[in-house]
Amino acid sequence: MRTSSIIVPLFALGGLASLAQDDVKARIAANLERSASVASIEQDSLNGVIKADLRTLLDRPGAINSSYADLAMTKVEAPDGAFKLFTWNLPRTDGTHLFEGFLLTRTPQGQALYELRDMTGKIAAPEVPELGPEKWYGALYYDVVPVKKGGRTYYTLLGWKGYSKAETRKVIEVLSFKGGKPRFGAPIFSSTKNSGSRIKPMRRVFGYAFSVTMTLKYDPALEAIIMDHLSPHRPDLKDQWAFYGPDMTHDGYFWHKGEWWFGPEIDLREPENTKPGKALDHQKH
Repeated sequence: MRTSSIIVPLFALGGLASLAQDDVKARIAANLERSASVASIEQDSLNGVIKADLRTLLDRPGAINSSYADLAMTKVEAPDGAFKLFTWNLPRTDGTHLFEGFLLTRTPQGQALYELRDMTGKIAAPEVPELGPEKWYGALYYDVVPVKKGGRTYYTLLGWKGYSKAETRKVIEVLSFKGGKPRFGAPIFSSTKNSGSRIKPMRRVFGYAFSVTMTLKYDPALEAIIMDHLSPHRPDLKDQWAFYGPDMTHDGYFWHKGEWWFGPEIDLREPENTKPGKALDHQKH
């Protein structure tokens, strides 16, 4: 008795896989859009599907080498190909936000996938601790700036963080790898003359009123992270971030001698003044 076999060309299998991935990406996009306007219980249910679908995309052989330009969520990737980082948020009805994320890293064996767990509520002093994927200060990352110190690469991440009905935050985070494992936060920020502390922050967090916006961006021409300077609406509201907003001046961070040096009162109309030397002058006086 003869048996027959069906031979499917490899290119056809690749096409079917591509179509399946397109379907998954479309479902992720639809569920993300829907999750922004439903109650928390339904959000959590949709979020479970989003995470399962995203894991399907990222936990397959060769995923680190694929492009995700058409995936409708916030994502950044290391210029040197070391990782791809995917983040999204669930806006809660009480004004808070739950952040979710997956970090896909390149390893000698191929790749590794980490789920990030937002523990914002359990991090009382967010600028102080080094954190891991299991305890993450959640944010939506929109840019990555690699810097090197002592032969090690530190990936400086810029992120947005919805916080409450009254306050929004932005974050300068640092991602690095120890023994191949990801760590968030590093003591590579210089202490400012008015900080009153000898402890170097592991990340920088900026809070401001929900009703305003804050610029936080890397300017490659200036080789600096440029940001709006934030001030309270009234002197008696000092340190109450929900009452802070841009005051039409700018600050910056310049990579200098293995640290991000803080430079206050930057005049963006005179680029020649926005140099590390100027930041150092402010630090000394």
